[in-house]
Amino acid sequence: MSNDRDLSGLSGTIIHDEIVAARAPWLHHIAAGQTLRIVDVEGNQAVDFLLYSEADDTERYSAQDTVAAQGNLFLRKGTILRSNEGRPMMTITDTAVEYHDTIGGACSCESNTLRYGHHTKAQHACVENFLEANLTEARGKRDMVSNINFFMNVPVLEDGSLGIVDGISAPGLTVDLRAEMDVIVVVSNCPQINNPCNAFNPTPVRMIVAA
Repeated sequence: MSNDRDLSGLSGTIIHDEIVAARAPWLHHIAAGQTLRIVDVEGNQAVDFLLYSEADDTERYSAQDTVAAQGNLFLRKGTILRSNEGRPMMTITDTAVEYHDTIGGACSCESNTLRYGHHTKAQHACVENFLEANLTEARGKRDMVSNINFFMNVPVLEDGSLGIVDGISAPGLTVDLRAEMDVIVVVSNCPQINNPCNAFNPTPVRMIVAA
């Protein structure tokens, strides 16, 4: 995988390179100064994303602090992802799509049932992926916070309601994040098949870490 377009413009030495299967969880420790590149391999895939501080597990990504600090709901190039202590955790240094969602949340068995019908209750969901990954770090459901949805398109309509519509990504598009502190990244490669966020067809993503 060392010579391909997914690595274009990514400086430093590649220290981790992994394909995350459709619907699967992923967890990785990333040191301050390292860059994580997320590659939407086949396009239109939503990547649910959480962050925890390596040094203090009670410090984690805060959607409220991030949105308040930048005065905007959407995440763009230059956005600083802030913790519940207001400190920078990661910075979006580059993105091939215009913006990313920070308010759509993670799908769960319960929300699937409410939105799409009781027959969906047995379907896999992002909350389960987050729980599975977090168990390896002794975290539980109470440690989950509002997440980021990379590549997901959740416009705020004129009446204030939210829509989940077709994604704004395409095959091979990327987002780069530089760690501003030692962090633990937890990802759910979203398994949602009931709305357009994954084009009703979850696909793999690629996670590349450079130092």
